[in-house]
Amino acid sequence: MMSTSPSTPLASVEGYRLWASTYDDEANPMLSLEQRILRTLLPPLAGLDVADLGCGTGRWLDALRHEGARSMTGVDASAEMLAKAKEKLGAAVEFVCADYKDAPFARASFDVVLGNFVLSYVVAPGEFFQRVHSILRPGGLLVLSDVHPETAQELHWRRGVSVAGEFREIRTHHRSMASILALGRKAGLQIEIHVQPSFGVAEREIFERRGRLSELQKIGNHPAIYLLLLRAPGAREFYSSDRKVGCGVSRLTGARVALGPVESGHGVIRIQDSSIAAIGPDTAPAGDAPAEQVAADLDLSGYLVLPGLINAHDHLEFALFPRLGRGGYKNFLEWAKDIHEVHSTEIERHRRVPKISRLWWGGIRNLLAGATTVCHHNPYEEKVFSAGFPVNVLADFAWAHSLALDSDAARKKHGTPCGRPFLIHLAEGIDDASAEEVFSLNRAGALNKDTVVIHGLGMSGEGRALLQASGASLIWCPSSNLFLFGESLGPEEIRQIRRVSLGSDSSLTADGDLLDEVRCAHEMCHMPALELYGLVTHRAAQVLDLKNGEGTLRAGGAADLIAVKDTGAIAAEVLSRLSYRDVELVLLAGQVKLASNEMRQRLPPAACEGLQPLLIEGTTRWICAPLDRLFEETTRHLGGDIFLGGKEVCLGS
Repeated sequence: MMSTSPSTPLASVEGYRLWASTYDDEANPMLSLEQRILRTLLPPLAGLDVADLGCGTGRWLDALRHEGARSMTGVDASAEMLAKAKEKLGAAVEFVCADYKDAPFARASFDVVLGNFVLSYVVAPGEFFQRVHSILRPGGLLVLSDVHPETAQELHWRRGVSVAGEFREIRTHHRSMASILALGRKAGLQIEIHVQPSFGVAEREIFERRGRLSELQKIGNHPAIYLLLLRAPGAREFYSSDRKVGCGVSRLTGARVALGPVESGHGVIRIQDSSIAAIGPDTAPAGDAPAEQVAADLDLSGYLVLPGLINAHDHLEFALFPRLGRGGYKNFLEWAKDIHEVHSTEIERHRRVPKISRLWWGGIRNLLAGATTVCHHNPYEEKVFSAGFPVNVLADFAWAHSLALDSDAARKKHGTPCGRPFLIHLAEGIDDASAEEVFSLNRAGALNKDTVVIHGLGMSGEGRALLQASGASLIWCPSSNLFLFGESLGPEEIRQIRRVSLGSDSSLTADGDLLDEVRCAHEMCHMPALELYGLVTHRAAQVLDLKNGEGTLRAGGAADLIAVKDTGAIAAEVLSRLSYRDVELVLLAGQVKLASNEMRQRLPPAACEGLQPLLIEGTTRWICAPLDRLFEETTRHLGGDIFLGGKEVCLGS
């Protein structure tokens, strides 16, 4: 709780003893802001040992209890706060009632240590950093959050608890942001993420409910909190990226960085090999940077950096095909029969283009829309997808086409290792047969948490309830549904399913590319921008069980990102309105794969190697692809008019 009222300061243990009974009942804007941002920055915790120093009522331990940590330990000096935590978590967490310095931990006990809203209560912060370093394993992470010290001092914030209607201040210790960073470095910890976010829409609602909007207006754009992720020395990979490629860019400077659908901060992104090495206001001061690093900097002032998008469903080899069919079908089998009868000549003409070229065009279609990760619902072509392909194509999943066209679908699911996603077209229609498919799959024992259903349009309310109860996921392709069947799932139906992502489907039925799909979901299906954002970023990564930090911008994760002009709007609103014309930079695993004319002028020379100009409906994009060969092989069969996802393309000059 923050206040500007004077009070006699209480010791932190006493203050939290008084606060324990009401702590979980109060809507706290500080905690709201911290939890929204930090959740997207934390590494995967599966198999790790995690400690929460100053765990209080177990807020973070409760939030992370299902992340698969090997062990979780909560430490707090307040017995009353710990009692509340034990009520929530029971035997799932080991609790220690002690101050951080008195907790009985051996050296190198933990992989991750949390310290949320703790440091400002610590008398000797240098000792705190040293103690945490001693209990972290090599390469382990310290995750810190707290009230922003400069803002607290400037606006005269005081922290405390209301007791019988009287505000009682809890004693804190002011240190500047610079001194906190210096103490962390002095203890031998490397700063990987440093962000200083301001209150957002969610916090405004809290202030409004409390009748304190005037206070929020005074705060304005001041940073409310800070978030730090600091790494202990030593080799440790929290992400399993094996996409090692070189790049000519070492730092992205000056941009606004999207940390979530609402949250953002201005800062530097440092890239090393294929990964994001650090994010912060100044991760490597220019005066200390070697000349070769400065030469490899990319100034993104005036741009917003977003994570590379995830296309959860595509058929890459059909990107050159026109939209075929007349609509009004009851199921996808009717559509397939119709187009092969009516458009057989057109289909055969496009199939004459070599498959390798068609797959490359499918990759380019995604690249232009800022999709850096694509799930191709067809056989994985290793020789194509592993040789400088413009997007990352997933290989670690199993699939069947559909129950109607694959009699072995259930057997394939049973043969899929536990934990690996299994993708299948299901309920792709609006008739009774489509509605029945989810029940058939369940009776065959092939519907569980690893099952990923594509489309799901024909499912009844009972079918969606079964899907949710099974833990299965859904991939939504609204524009294809609207074209084929005249309807699609709406926001209320989508919300009935916990794990959902968005896919572009093929050009045979879709509007165009993934960004066209996003706008269709927003404008035609009325999906709110805030909910839509996750369907092509972090929620899509969860559906597909991605392990390299895709869908987020976080230290250690893959350096997959896009840049668009910064309008000042929140990331979710920006994304809901984007088209391919707005995407001006795409990095895949740290390598420049696409650049606009303006961006190409900003890029270090080494980062421009291999880029060729492509003209899309009058817009030039420089992309990393063998365009000469692709156009030669394609025009041989299709002539001079080539359309990619419904958009005319030609070789630039």
